[in-house]
Amino acid sequence: MRSSKRNIISRLMGAALYVASISFAFSSCERIYDDLAPCPYGVSLRFVYDYNMLYANAFPSSVDCLTLYIYDGNGNYVDTKIVTGTELQDENYRMTLDLEEGSYHFVAYGGLACEEKTFSVLQEPSLGNMYTDLCVGMDIHRISAPIPAERRLHNMFWGELTLTSTELYNEGTVKMMKNTNNIRIVLQQLNGKPVHAEDFEFAITDDNTLFGYDNDLIANGTITYLPWASGEAIAGISGNGENEGEPVIVAYSEFSTSRLMTKNSPKLVIKLKDDGKEIVNIPLNDYLLLLKSELYAKMKPQEFLDRESVWSLVFFLGSDMNWIRTHIKINDWIVRINNAEM
Repeated sequence: MRSSKRNIISRLMGAALYVASISFAFSSCERIYDDLAPCPYGVSLRFVYDYNMLYANAFPSSVDCLTLYIYDGNGNYVDTKIVTGTELQDENYRMTLDLEEGSYHFVAYGGLACEEKTFSVLQEPSLGNMYTDLCVGMDIHRISAPIPAERRLHNMFWGELTLTSTELYNEGTVKMMKNTNNIRIVLQQLNGKPVHAEDFEFAITDDNTLFGYDNDLIANGTITYLPWASGEAIAGISGNGENEGEPVIVAYSEFSTSRLMTKNSPKLVIKLKDDGKEIVNIPLNDYLLLLKSELYAKMKPQEFLDRESVWSLVFFLGSDMNWIRTHIKINDWIVRINNAEM
């Protein structure tokens, strides 16, 4: 029995000595010993994309390549780190950087280093460049490519963080936001008759192809987005009229756009192809903001446009193919519009 007690005491003392030795090793980083290697010094960065309507981290499932630009406390360029591997899909991924003592500013982009990228830095930073020199532009040739599928923009994300490097790596989180949107437009006749996408021309106009160092849009000229996908779909069975019992065929068109900002005035225009008559010409932001429920009453319009990135708008048409302007469905919300004007 005494022998067993002695063994237990011995193990406890051994554990205590181990903990003490570890504590001494760490505390020795604060002292100067000529025969010891210097302690690791730098930062450990986590990347999070929870700036969405679910407030949940979607970085591992959304960002497939990462570019990090490093600047010192005065805004001078220091280095670039690029990650394109599957480690980005790991929730526990951290980027560990060895940096000299000091304050640093980190700017992260998702989507710039991917093979299928559609956004690029206008001038890759190098020694002598400043943080305020950063500028990212969209490949505008993609949005009018002859092959519709090529008009789809590769998702782009942005985030920044200021952090001081310390011994044993100071931990920080880079919060990312998404700069790309997918907008699906659906046309449906109230009488149940089929609508065909080939009978219409769809377009979105905006000035949102150039980003400054702070992710704000810089005026660069209005462009026209063309759909990257179009076609027909079945929306149930008609319940009345001469088409009762027949499938309700609707037309859809899908757009990929850059960041939507309240300071801009993007427009959605839909025309009849045979005579060019406009059936829809609306201020896109105003209509998308109709979706902002009272659940998000305190959320500012720009934050809402940035958090939401997948949109669906359904326009209901009369027998003359004109939009019945009191009927529109945005995402899962049916909006009744009073005194609406084109």
